[in-house]
Amino acid sequence: MDSKGRSLYAQAGASVDMTRSMEEDSLVDAPLISTDALHSAIRREFRTVPTYGHAGLLSLVHIVYVVLSVCVAVLCVLKYGQVDVCASVLGNVPGDSAIVFGKVCLWVLVLVFTCCVHHHHSRARRRGYLRFYRQTQRLNRLPLIIHSAGNVLFLVVMAAGISGDVHTYMLLSILGLELLVSVPCLLYYTVKVMRFNRERAAPDVSQEEHSHTYSITSLPTETGFREGSSLEEVVEKQADLIEYLKQHNTLLSKRLLNLTAQH
Repeated sequence: MDSKGRSLYAQAGASVDMTRSMEEDSLVDAPLISTDALHSAIRREFRTVPTYGHAGLLSLVHIVYVVLSVCVAVLCVLKYGQVDVCASVLGNVPGDSAIVFGKVCLWVLVLVFTCCVHHHHSRARRRGYLRFYRQTQRLNRLPLIIHSAGNVLFLVVMAAGISGDVHTYMLLSILGLELLVSVPCLLYYTVKVMRFNRERAAPDVSQEEHSHTYSITSLPTETGFREGSSLEEVVEKQADLIEYLKQHNTLLSKRLLNLTAQH
């Protein structure tokens, strides 16, 4: 390559460097977006979990059902009241059958409630609230498990062929035990969801980043595998975390574009 070619190459390289430096200077001179602005923009995306109202309504329906079942058993089955009133209300349906039919309807309501809770909690998990999802994962299934166990006990009592007042007392005992176990679970679940909605906390990843930034003795995250933890649990946590980070990056890109356009 002659001296003329080398001089042209040097000029071209210098122009490229000058253009690159001008672009970098323009990026540096551009108004920076503060971290607080981005955090507040993302924080506004918090969505409450509305299932606490469903849990309270289901508890009320359960209590009303047990009270009505006791009234039907006392007035219509044990015949301690007016038989004519029971006949006018229930018709030809026996009192025990009415209690069983009501139990089936209540179980269907619990099943619908469980599906609704699973839907809303899965959405919360996709938004990055993995800790809340795992804390309430087993609690969500307890009402359905309790009512299913009550149905099994109902079938056992009915299949045993026990007749008379003992049969009615056993059914009422199952209903009472079921009420004493199911309603406290629903109330505890309601308190946890209301507390979660009231705190309006940032996603778990943002909380960990904040704790690592402002705390010197912060604890390590639970993303990796460590002694005493299940491998399946760690893999599931990592999958949830990756899924959330994808959605978080998409949302962050949109917020960056909007805030850059505003500035």
